[in-house]
Amino acid sequence: MKIAHRGPDAFRFENVSGYTNCCFGFHRLAVVDPLFGMQPIRVKKYPYLWLCYNGEIYNHRKAKEVGKMQQDFGFEYQTNVDGEIILHLYDKGGIEQTVSMLDGVFAFILLDTANKKVFLGRDTYGVRPLFKTMTEDGFLAVCSEAKGISMEPFLPGHYEVLDLKPNGKVASVEIVKYHHCRDEPLHALYDNVEKLFPGFELETVKNNIRILFNNAVKKRLMTDRRIGCLLSGGLDSSLVAATLLKQLKEAQVQYPLQTFAIGMEDSPDLLAARKVANHIGSEHHEVLFNSEEGIQALDEVIFSLETYDITTVRASYIRKNTDSVVIFSGEGSDELTQGYIYFHKAPSPEKAEEESERLLRELYLFDVLRADRTTAAHGETFEDSNLIPKEILWRPKEAFSDGITSVKNSWFKILQEYVEHQVDDAVMANAAQKFPFNTPKTKEGYYYRQIFERHYPGRAYWLNHYWMPKWINATDPSARTLTHYKSAAKA
Repeated sequence: MKIAHRGPDAFRFENVSGYTNCCFGFHRLAVVDPLFGMQPIRVKKYPYLWLCYNGEIYNHRKAKEVGKMQQDFGFEYQTNVDGEIILHLYDKGGIEQTVSMLDGVFAFILLDTANKKVFLGRDTYGVRPLFKTMTEDGFLAVCSEAKGISMEPFLPGHYEVLDLKPNGKVASVEIVKYHHCRDEPLHALYDNVEKLFPGFELETVKNNIRILFNNAVKKRLMTDRRIGCLLSGGLDSSLVAATLLKQLKEAQVQYPLQTFAIGMEDSPDLLAARKVANHIGSEHHEVLFNSEEGIQALDEVIFSLETYDITTVRASYIRKNTDSVVIFSGEGSDELTQGYIYFHKAPSPEKAEEESERLLRELYLFDVLRADRTTAAHGETFEDSNLIPKEILWRPKEAFSDGITSVKNSWFKILQEYVEHQVDDAVMANAAQKFPFNTPKTKEGYYYRQIFERHYPGRAYWLNHYWMPKWINATDPSARTLTHYKSAAKA
């Protein structure tokens, strides 16, 4: 019940017949098939399978077609729920093929009482959260959040196989990494992009990016609920919003696209977002807040996010103030295309690539909790599209999490000025003794850690390091502290 906020539409608690101490609890936010989408999902064909999952399987319709046309699986669907495909794929090909074929964001637990197995799985980047804990005597608990019980994150891109005992307890058999971000996923066989060979043309790469970008937006239009889009006025969110609106019109969706921007009066993000909204013709909404309201939200933000990372806390206020059921954003692009400002200090292309891969592997710890900003690499690709205004297409990379406030009074400065009076020097000097693991280096970090420990005592290990720019000896994660940004701002 401590995660009831995740699913306000319906709730179910169900015991697994034939097993003691084995049950599912589910809070539903209905995105697809409002009538038959309650969980745990069970279908008549497989009475021994129980499935609870969080996420969206974008290729569930395509997988149906592939199953019938190319592999002759002959799947018979009982619902329109995207997650039902997990049951059919598992029955026909086992757990390895199942997770490899899923194109989507997901976290699931699958119970097979016929074969006495339990399976856990999570998408490659950990976009959907999954926590688990298991006692020495085999009591297993899994949840979308770690609140109320001491849990650890289940690693993205992995699945786990467990043996199920008659008393409902389990024993782990194996944990398998089924996909790495460098590898082409199995479901990509059905993307219509051109293969790259030695001597390929740059235009081929650009065309492939356009195809994949459009596909990424289109496949997410599978919801039965109204769609909105976060709009910071940066390149990534602006391209997503413009492409989304274009595709909604092509699909003859009757309602206007809602876009949402957040910030203080006259912040760069608000001004840029207005330009984009006017250009694309969205129904635009602005959420204004002042410094006092932002500071008052810190405790609830840290409790909700289950982290004390400075950058994630600074940038997550927008998540707490957006009520849309299904929302698009531009997350993940800076990691993929090396869009963060500090990449200009990379000692070599190889080191930059290594850093990009590291960021992608760690998305689940930081970036999937916030909306990312612009990436110049995409602007080459979309310069002739007229999707968004030219000045937005080439808008310089905005300081991380600070576009919501003015350049003169950054959000990170507002927070630091407040925290200065909350943590005295003597307490800060004792930080290493108080917090020997991941010792906070600043008063702001100390303040967040105090709040985190109050809600989640002894669980600081959930975060193994703070997000921080590389190669530049940074002491603060905000881009507005970087020399490169300061020079650009003066110019």
